[in-house]
Amino acid sequence: MAELAQQRHGKAKVRVGRVWREGERHAFVEWKVSVLISSSCESSFISADNSAVVATDSIKNTIYVKAKECSSVLSMEEFAILLGEHFVKTYPQVTGSEITIIEKPWEPYRINGKIHHHGFKLGKGSHFCEIQVSKNKPTVVCSGLEGLSVLKTTQSGFEGFVRDNYTLLPEVRERILATEVLSVWCYKSKPSCYNKAFETVKQILLDVFFGPPDAGVYSPSVQNTLYLMGERVLQRLPEIESIKLSMPNLHFIPVNMPKVGVEFNHDVYLPTDEPHGTIEASLTRKNWSRHSKL
Repeated sequence: MAELAQQRHGKAKVRVGRVWREGERHAFVEWKVSVLISSSCESSFISADNSAVVATDSIKNTIYVKAKECSSVLSMEEFAILLGEHFVKTYPQVTGSEITIIEKPWEPYRINGKIHHHGFKLGKGSHFCEIQVSKNKPTVVCSGLEGLSVLKTTQSGFEGFVRDNYTLLPEVRERILATEVLSVWCYKSKPSCYNKAFETVKQILLDVFFGPPDAGVYSPSVQNTLYLMGERVLQRLPEIESIKLSMPNLHFIPVNMPKVGVEFNHDVYLPTDEPHGTIEASLTRKNWSRHSKL
């Protein structure tokens, strides 16, 4: 005999484009929505009784209907909460829902600094969210940023690490630092605007990574820079209770070919991202406990 330990079902990667034509300037979003619901439908697995199953086709169609019903521009977090609450409130057998949305970074096109009324271009760094709605627990709202590629050509080094028989890496005080930032943060209270909070976090991460435009800031390691980036977010945004950052160390290896009679001086590099170092950490507020005021 086997025991069913856990079961969920849903619809993944439902692509949604939504246009709001309010006034002269249009708004546009492109989302990839995934839904997983927890429900009392064990009988569909054990005894082929589908009477409690919410069809994944219905889940997909619900996403489009709810997007249509949103007559005003809203953030993906607000849409995900709305969607998650719909499944929990509509179906008695559904005990919880997990909504994940990834937003393609379309942004208004600018001509000579003027925003185009209905033209958009792809930006950098995708916005996504992960929402958990339950009948008996507070709603958990997490937002994130992925695919933010950043590089600085100086003001970076790595020294004082463990050396043993297998260590070939030289210690350096001058190197290129390049990474692709993945960050997820969870809210303890609702911000005034999720989109504004996202843009604020993104700008903080960039500001700490690069430092002032004239002098920059020295990075003794990816680890330290990552920590300072997360710490600054918690300092600036009290509505965020925790943040996780993952920053692979994408290597640029200095080219050196003395036999060809050309002297290289840290100005030509071999870019390589495989294999790469992986550095990640989670930061939380002191005396942290999970709660929600959403």
